Amino acid sequence: QVQLVESGGGSVQAGESLTLSCAMSVTSGVTDSMGWFRQAPGKEREGVASIADDGTTKYSDSVKGRFIISRDNAKTTLYLQMNSLKPEDTAMYYCAASSLAIYPWAALKANSYRYWGQGTQVTVSS
Repeated sequence: QVQLVESGGGSVQAGESLTLSCAMSVTSGVTDSMGWFRQAPGKEREGVASIADDGTTKYSDSVKGRFIISRDNAKTTLYLQMNSLKPEDTAMYYCAASSLAIYPWAALKANSYRYWGQGTQVTVSS
C-alpha cells in the first residue's frame, strides 16, 4: 500500500511562487512513476507534471517553463515548484503514484496512476 499526503498549498498573488510537497509512505510494494495533477471546479482532472523512476520528467504545455517537478534521493517526497503563477493555475492539486512503469505518452493521464493523495488547494489571485 502507498499513502500520499500533499502539503504546501495556499493563496498567492499572480506572479508569485509556491512549492508543493507530497510525502509518500510505502507499506508494501514499490513505486515507479509519480505525478502532479490538478482539478479546477467544473473541469476535468489535468495532468501537470510527471517524473519517471529514471528521473525523466514531462510537463503539460500550460505549465512548461514555469513548474518544476522533483523528488528527494530516497524517493519519499515529491515536489512541485510553481513559479510565475497565474489565476488559471487555481485548482486542487493532487499527488499520484504508480507501482508500474508508465509509457511517456501516458505519463500525464490520470488513469495511469493507482495511488492518490487527498489534494492541496492552490488559489492565485490577480
